[in-house]
Amino acid sequence: MRKKPVTKLFVIVCGIYRTTVKFQPRTLFITAASQPQPTAHGNRPRHPQDMTGGKRSALQDVVTREYTIHLHKLVHGRSFKKRAPWAVKSVVEFARKSMGTTDVRLDPKLNQALWARGVKTVPHRIRVKLEREYSIDHDDHNIKGLLCGCVTGKRNDEEGAKEKLFTYASHVPVTSFKGLQNTVADAE
Repeated sequence: MRKKPVTKLFVIVCGIYRTTVKFQPRTLFITAASQPQPTAHGNRPRHPQDMTGGKRSALQDVVTREYTIHLHKLVHGRSFKKRAPWAVKSVVEFARKSMGTTDVRLDPKLNQALWARGVKTVPHRIRVKLEREYSIDHDDHNIKGLLCGCVTGKRNDEEGAKEKLFTYASHVPVTSFKGLQNTVADAE
C-alpha cells in the first residue's frame, strides 16, 4: 500500500494568502564515508579544544570579584523569623555557584550587615567581595603569618583539605547600589 503525500497548509501573517505545499518522501542513501566517525565523545564531531589536549580550568585561579546580591527576591515569601538565616544561606549559595568552590566562609562583618536590622528586616541588596584563595599546609600558614606579622583568615589551615581552593566572602559598604556592576579586582 502506497502512502499519500503529506499536505501542509502555510498561512502568511496577514491571513489572506494561502498556499499548499506537498512533501514527497525521500530515500536517503547512507554510505560508510558519510557517517560521522566515533570520537571520545561518541558520534559528536571533535571540538578544536579537544585536539589541543584539553583546556586549563579557570576555576583553579585565585581571583577577587565584587557582586551585588539582590536579597529581597531571595527572602520574598519567607516567614519573618526565617528571613535573616535564609539570607545568610543565600549568600553562601551565591558564592558557591559564582566562584565554583564548595567551601565558603563568611566574614563576621558581612554576617553583622545581614543581621543589622534584625531577623525580619533583611536589607534589600548587599554588596559582597568574593575572594577565591588557595588552601595551604598548616606549616606554610604559620610561616607566612610570622613573616607578615599577621595571620590571614583566607587560608585553609586544615591539613589534608579535600579542596585546594575556598571562597572568602566579605562586606563592601556602599551608599547607593545604582549603577554598580559586577567587577573583577586587579591581581595583587
